[in-house]
Amino acid sequence: MARPKTQPTGHESPFSENEIIVTKTDTKGLITYANEIFLRVSHLHIDEALGKPHNLIRHPDMPRCIFKLLWERLTGGKEMFAYVLNLASNGDHYWVFAHVTPSADARGRIVGYHSMRRKPAAPQVEAARTLYRTLLDEERAAASPTEGMQRSTDRLMSILRSKGVDYDEFVFAL
Repeated sequence: MARPKTQPTGHESPFSENEIIVTKTDTKGLITYANEIFLRVSHLHIDEALGKPHNLIRHPDMPRCIFKLLWERLTGGKEMFAYVLNLASNGDHYWVFAHVTPSADARGRIVGYHSMRRKPAAPQVEAARTLYRTLLDEERAAASPTEGMQRSTDRLMSILRSKGVDYDEFVFAL
C-alpha cells in the first residue's frame, strides 16, 4: 500500500552539525541501506525505507531540475554536491548538503549510489532557498511538468552562465 502524501508542517526535523546522514540505493534509486540518523531525521522505520524509492523524502519545494541534473551526473559516472530540502514522513523538513556518488563493481559498472549528507550552515540554506524559489517559479508557471522542468533547467543554466561558473563552482561558492 502506498504511503499517503505527506503535507509539510513548516517545522524542522533537527540533526546536529556532527551527524552524517547516509543512504545507499540501487541503480533505480531504491534504498538498500539507511543509517540510524537518516531514519531518525526522516521519521521512518527501517521497513518503511528499505526497498522504497529515495524520493519518498522529496519535499514539494525542491526543484525537479536539481534531481534531473543529479541523475544525469550519476548515470554518467560523476559525483554531485547539492543543497537539498527533504520532507520527513511526519511533514517536518530538513536541509542537507549532499554528496552523492556512483558505486561501482569490480568491473567498473555502476551498481548503485551512495549519499552522505551534512547539515548546511544557515547562509547556505538561505542562498539555496532563494535560488530554488526562482527555479520553482519557472516550474510552476509552465503548462506541463515537462515544460516546467525545461524552463527551470534553462533558468539554472542561465544563472550559471551569468556568473561565469559551472554548477560545482556555484554550489561551493554558496
